Amino acid sequence: MKSILNLIIAIPTLLISTSCDGQIKNAKTVTVKIDGNCEMCEKTIESAANQKKVVSLDWNKDTKQATISYDDSKTNPDEILKRVALAGYDNEKFLAPDEAYAGLPGCCKYDRNRKKSEIEKTVIATTATTAVEQSVVANQFKAVFDSYFELKNALVKTDSKTANVKAVDLSSQLNKVDMSKLDNSQHEVWMKVYNDLIAESEVISKSKNIEDQRTQFMNMSESMYKLLKVAKLEAPVYYQHCPMYNDGKGANWLSMENAVKNPYYGSQMLSCGKTIETIK
Repeated sequence: MKSILNLIIAIPTLLISTSCDGQIKNAKTVTVKIDGNCEMCEKTIESAANQKKVVSLDWNKDTKQATISYDDSKTNPDEILKRVALAGYDNEKFLAPDEAYAGLPGCCKYDRNRKKSEIEKTVIATTATTAVEQSVVANQFKAVFDSYFELKNALVKTDSKTANVKAVDLSSQLNKVDMSKLDNSQHEVWMKVYNDLIAESEVISKSKNIEDQRTQFMNMSESMYKLLKVAKLEAPVYYQHCPMYNDGKGANWLSMENAVKNPYYGSQMLSCGKTIETIK
């Protein structure tokens, strides 16, 4: 009887804990119209917008209406709706790029009735960047890549504890990126890689197994490469390849040095690999 009573008490406690975990601080709510057709559209729109503890978007396929709750200390409706547009969906503030709309599945290709003349000025005003804004973007991306390089160096040294710490640092820098300052190409890539990078950083930060950390780093490096191509960093970065890792399938990583220091084998095969691309 006592164990059943304890279980009854534990269940609501768990529910309360889970509910609090997903709360958005400084929450503000707005309602907007987003074009779309079906349940697949709903999933894509919500995935593009939602960020844990920062944004919660709920879209209704019948009314085309979305309710957005967001932490106004970390984001704003324009930033959220821009991500939705880059996923292929026209809305009150932004028209989706033609290539993003063209890439939608057939069932998701809604009628594009919004007039460019009504929205175009908003798009131009929001996406135009000054030299100062470009510098801000470059600096915040530099902080992300600096953390990545420090994580890479820890793996070169086969130091799993330092890798834990550097992965936490990387996650912190990823969460500091101000998406409202990104141009369209940066925003599109960021939206595709952000969740994976956060997930991989979290695994590395908690793992005590250097090989598990290296596997996650391999996946992370592919996303970081995509981000680097649009990041516009000032210093050159070297894209390097180890032909032996991953059961002989090979694996890549990024480095600030042209000299190879292999993060997948460390001192066992420190110089195994080569530079396959220099990104400037």
